Amino acid sequence: MKPLRVAVLGIGWWSDVLADACKRSDRFDIATCYTRSPEKRAAFAKKYGCAQAESYEAILEDRSIEAIINTTPNGVHLETTRQAADAGKHVFLDKPIANTVAEGMEIARIGKKAGIVLALGYQRRRESHFRWIKSEIDAGRFGKLVQAEANISRDRLGKIDLSSWRYQASGMPGGVMLQIGIHYVDVLEMLMGKVKRVSGMSNQLVLPGDNPDVANLILEHENGAISNLTASYASASEYYMMNIYGKEASAYYDLFNGLRHLKRGEDKPKPVATEKNDAIREELDEFVACVRNGGSPETDAFWASRNLAVIKAGVRSAREGRAVDVDEILKSGE
Repeated sequence: MKPLRVAVLGIGWWSDVLADACKRSDRFDIATCYTRSPEKRAAFAKKYGCAQAESYEAILEDRSIEAIINTTPNGVHLETTRQAADAGKHVFLDKPIANTVAEGMEIARIGKKAGIVLALGYQRRRESHFRWIKSEIDAGRFGKLVQAEANISRDRLGKIDLSSWRYQASGMPGGVMLQIGIHYVDVLEMLMGKVKRVSGMSNQLVLPGDNPDVANLILEHENGAISNLTASYASASEYYMMNIYGKEASAYYDLFNGLRHLKRGEDKPKPVATEKNDAIREELDEFVACVRNGGSPETDAFWASRNLAVIKAGVRSAREGRAVDVDEILKSGE
């Protein structure tokens, strides 16, 4: 497959993570980069052996550039994606798709109308343990899905740059749940089905700034199952956990103990060996395959807008002290 000639837009720590994954693949040619900071531009270009563009417009005018890897702040995703689509360039856009559902849905419509491939970065769903659970559910071996519980936590004490949009309410409304909790909203909707109603609570307990560092969502799925999701930037260490309960089987995953599986009638779970996979590379490789072969990405802009609506329903619930329907957010565009 011919390597995809890409430009990286918005230089920060996550742009390096994606560029590293591109380098682990043979499907990318990182041709150039752009951010407003000349120092960041120069450092990225030196590290990845690419050119430096003087402006985003210069990238858009370069007919040899096929796609944009966009890691700009959420609030400019709409305009930067619109410009790319107008120039006929495909876009890999990192989550969350935007800060409002209205902007997310507009991004989705723009991509569809332009006929470009517009993929969203949701690597967690590709982790091998979740893929194994998904295959078992799809095969019917979990029976009726009834409940799930999940936690995604990191220690950010002393690591917060308050000048970064990622840690400001204006740049990341919803705080920790929007920034990292949305990954597990995606996984839970993949495994348990779409969420229809959300109850949320959040607080700021440890970190400086103006955004929640702990949050909890109770999610009611369309099939009646209920999930509980907690997210934290204030825990003692990094931790990931997700338990999926079905009438015929359950699965238990956590960062330290891996994946375990229990069938109805058994008295203890058995370990399941899953090979650690390169989930970020896989999502990027899929992006190239869609561009080259005309397919559709697993996580597109419409799906990402729905994930965002679940988070925003939780934010409204925490603010107003009531359960909020996801459709209410989809209609309001909040």
